[in-house]
Amino acid sequence: MASWKSRGLRGSMLEEMINITNTKYREKGLALIQKVPTPITPIKIDKETRHINLAYFDQKSTVDYIGVVQGIPVCFDAKECAGDTFTLRNVHKHQIQFMKEFEAQEGVAFLLIYFKKHNLYYYLTYELLSKFWKRALEGGRKSFRFDELDLSFQIHIKNGVCIHYLEQLQKDLLLREANIQDNIKA
Repeated sequence: MASWKSRGLRGSMLEEMINITNTKYREKGLALIQKVPTPITPIKIDKETRHINLAYFDQKSTVDYIGVVQGIPVCFDAKECAGDTFTLRNVHKHQIQFMKEFEAQEGVAFLLIYFKKHNLYYYLTYELLSKFWKRALEGGRKSFRFDELDLSFQIHIKNGVCIHYLEQLQKDLLLREANIQDNIKA
């Protein structure tokens, strides 16, 4: 069973920046996105500070964030990558399944990835994540390279918002609409 202590605070700075962004979005009436708490059972608690020193996860989590943007349900997970190759081991089968089901309910799922080497935040569409996942299941690469990404989905810091991912969400929605229109014409 996975333990909280073994995972450390990976991604805590990224998540803090996303939390600040989500607070700004809420204050401006643009979106209501919440961090999904991961249920844990404490094992060791420091009696003086009341800090949890060791715990285990009660159940598998789904994604890090879920909410609504202007009437559109969204869910996403935040990930970090130190180099040019993102291993799909960072994404779990149950997360992919949840995102797939979320998309089937007309929601929008995506990954928000921070590539440390490039100091770049990236919006990875569920469609592209799904292609990479399928490639791995079919015996191909179990990762994807930075150079396989469409850098027009890079997230910029803008208007006092730490990680302004709503612009890339809008781009994702426009591309989905264009694909629907193309399929209708075909």
